[in-house]
Amino acid sequence: MAAIDAALKAGKEILSIYEDPASDFEIERKADNSPLTIADRKAHEAIVAILDGTPFPVLSEEGKHLDYETRRTWDTLWVVDPLDGTKEFIKRNGEFTVNIALVQNSVPVMGVIYVPVRKELYFAVEGVGAYKCSGIIGLEDDGVSLEQLIKESDRIPLEYVRERFIVVASRSHLSPETEEYIADLKRKYGSVELISSGSSIKICLVAEGKADVYPRFAPTMEWDTAAGHAIARVAGMEVYQAGKDEPLRYNKKDLLNPWFIVEPKREH
Repeated sequence: MAAIDAALKAGKEILSIYEDPASDFEIERKADNSPLTIADRKAHEAIVAILDGTPFPVLSEEGKHLDYETRRTWDTLWVVDPLDGTKEFIKRNGEFTVNIALVQNSVPVMGVIYVPVRKELYFAVEGVGAYKCSGIIGLEDDGVSLEQLIKESDRIPLEYVRERFIVVASRSHLSPETEEYIADLKRKYGSVELISSGSSIKICLVAEGKADVYPRFAPTMEWDTAAGHAIARVAGMEVYQAGKDEPLRYNKKDLLNPWFIVEPKREH
């Protein structure tokens, strides 16, 4: 429950800045006093304050990145993005998230994604299940158990009746490779619908069954995908390296992800 508590507390910190009328969103995004930077930092501090009480080290986008010689000795670690969806935060469209994953031997086995503006929480634990909880802003008290939270949540994937094959992709920034991939899907399925979203919500759309596939042929970092990957895995999906049958791996020497495709697990 530490990761869920941390994500909700980080979300609260982010919203306090996001909803503050005094926040000046015109400020250069990486300036030290920009609302984005302050929100990032406060979310990071809220998460680390909780996760530091666990036995596992934290790899966070906002934290100090230790060299690989140190990290390679970590068989279990937290991979965290305190505020995923920079552009969405600045545009004020609400499509940003808090991402927390637990990675064991390069595989994400637990994931938490919180969408503060929508008050939506996605969480998954290997061997337990993947869930979506709506209308949550915090754990009322420390006595809330995972079992209680599961009772208030919907297990994913949910059953959606859809007329067409749905692809998660950016409507405005389709790379040539993505366009080619979608063209192949159109030849295969006839009618294909594109839906667009920000941050790690894109992975969640496939995990919860609202979309069939999410191709990402552009750079991402491990903390962008680890939490969503855990949720997708537990929900019966996978995040495959583009052009391979192998999933993404974590705590690599280079923290940059290869291109990937989120889709149902393939039968071998």
